[in-house]
Amino acid sequence: MSEIIDVAVIGGGPGGYVAAIRCAQLGLDTVCIDAWKNSKGRASLGGTCLNVGCIPSKALLESSEYFFQVKHKISAHGIQVKDATVDVPAMIARKDKIVTTFTAGIASLFKKNKVKSLLGTGKLLKRSETDKAWRIEVNDNNNVQIIQAKYVIVATGSIPRQLPTVKVDNERILDNVGALSLHETPKRLGVIGAGVIGLEMGSVWRRLGSEVTILEALPDFLMAADDQVAKEAKKIFTKDPGLVIHTEIEIKSIKVTKKFVTVNYQDANANTQKLEVDKLIVSIGRVPNTEGLGSNENGLDLDERGFIAVDDFCRTNLTNVFAVGDVVRGPMLAHKASEEGVAVAEAIAAIEKGHNPEVGAVNFNTIPWVIYTSPEIAWVGKNEQELKKAGVSYKVGQFPFIANGRARAMNSASGFVKVLSDAGNDRVLGVHMIGPHVSELISEAVMAMAFSACSEDIACIVHAHPSLSEVLHEAALGVNNRALHI
Repeated sequence: MSEIIDVAVIGGGPGGYVAAIRCAQLGLDTVCIDAWKNSKGRASLGGTCLNVGCIPSKALLESSEYFFQVKHKISAHGIQVKDATVDVPAMIARKDKIVTTFTAGIASLFKKNKVKSLLGTGKLLKRSETDKAWRIEVNDNNNVQIIQAKYVIVATGSIPRQLPTVKVDNERILDNVGALSLHETPKRLGVIGAGVIGLEMGSVWRRLGSEVTILEALPDFLMAADDQVAKEAKKIFTKDPGLVIHTEIEIKSIKVTKKFVTVNYQDANANTQKLEVDKLIVSIGRVPNTEGLGSNENGLDLDERGFIAVDDFCRTNLTNVFAVGDVVRGPMLAHKASEEGVAVAEAIAAIEKGHNPEVGAVNFNTIPWVIYTSPEIAWVGKNEQELKKAGVSYKVGQFPFIANGRARAMNSASGFVKVLSDAGNDRVLGVHMIGPHVSELISEAVMAMAFSACSEDIACIVHAHPSLSEVLHEAALGVNNRALHI
C-alpha cells in the first residue's frame, strides 16, 4: 500500500473499530490493523471485549443464571424442575457462536463503510522531518508490509496483569481466556482478585456448581464502589453456600501439579493459610498493551504506569497521533473506549476542514460502571467516600428493591438505589445501585447527570408502574425526604 491514506487505526477493539467506522463515515480513507484471529486463522475483529471479554462473559453469565434459577429459585414461582443438569460444552458453543456472529458483524460494517482491514500487529516507525506521513509496519506472522497514513489512532487495549510467581497456562492457571473456555465445571475454583473479572467469572462457575474461593489483596471488598454498595454486595454474595471471599490476603506461593493448584497465603490476621483447588483464575487487573508499538524508536511518550500519555483530547506527544481506550488513562471500559474513538475521529475530520479539533472530550464523571453479578452493581459519578474526602456537602436519597412491586414479582428484590446530590443546588453528583437489571437502570442516571439534572428533576418525571425504574424515582424523592412507599 504505497499511497498515503488518511487514517490508520492500530487495534480493532471497541475503541479502534468504532473510531475506524466513524472516520470512514466522515469521508476519511481509513484502514484498521488488528491481530486477532479465530480458530481458522481468519481475522476476528472486536478485540478483547468481543473475543474473550465483555460479550462472551455475559453470554456465560446469562446461561449460568438460567441454570441457577431453575435449580434453586424457580420453585418460588410454583414451578418444579427435577434433576436439572447443565451441558457445559453446549453452553460454551453457544457463547462461541455469539462471538463469531458479532465479529462477522463488524467485518460487515467495515465493508459497508469502506473501511479497509489488515490482519497483523502494527508498529509505528520513526518519522523524519522530511516524511509526509507516518509509516506503519504491519506484521502478520513475519509477513510484513508498510503502509503510510496522515493520522494514526492507537487503540491496542490492555492485557491481563500477570503474577510474577506463576505462569498462566490456561489448563490449571487461567486468565480471562481460559476462564471462558472450560468444558466442565471444576469442583473447587480459586480466584485471585475480587475485581470485575474475578467476580463475574467466579459467579459463572459458582452458579454451575463450583465451590468458589476469592482471594483479594486489598483490605476491603470492591473498594472502587460506594462503600455501602460494597458491603451489601458482599453480604448477598456470601449468603448462599458456594462462595467465600477473603480480603487483605498476601500470596506466598502457588504450586501446580497435574491434579491440583495449591495456594499458600497469609490472611488478614497474619496467619498462614492453604487453599487447594482444581482450577485457579488469576484476575489481578489489566495493564496497557504497548508492546510492539515501537515507542523506544518513534518517541511515543508513556507515563509512569505504562499508559500512552495523552491530553484531554487523546492527543499524544507525536504530531497527528492519537490514542484511545484501555491503552490511555481513565477507566478500562469498552464504552469509554468507543466514545473516545468517536471523539478522535471527529477531531481528525475537524482538522482536515481547518476547524478547531478541541471538541468532544469525554467526561469521565458520566461514564457508567457495571458489574454483571447477581444482583448486578452499577454506578455513575462520585460515591460517598469521594465526596467526604473532597469536603463536598451532599444529600442522600435511598430506596430498597424489596419495596418495589416489580422486583417482588420477579423474586429478585435484593439491593437498593442511592442518589447523591449537592446540598446547595441539588445537582446529582452520583447514583449507585445494586439490584436486578441495574445495568439498564443506570442509563437514566447517566442521562440526568449529563444534562446537569437535579434530584428534583428525576423526582418530577413520571415512571411506569410497576417497573424497576420506580426505585430510582423513589430514591430521588428521598433526597428531600419525600419518598412515598417507605
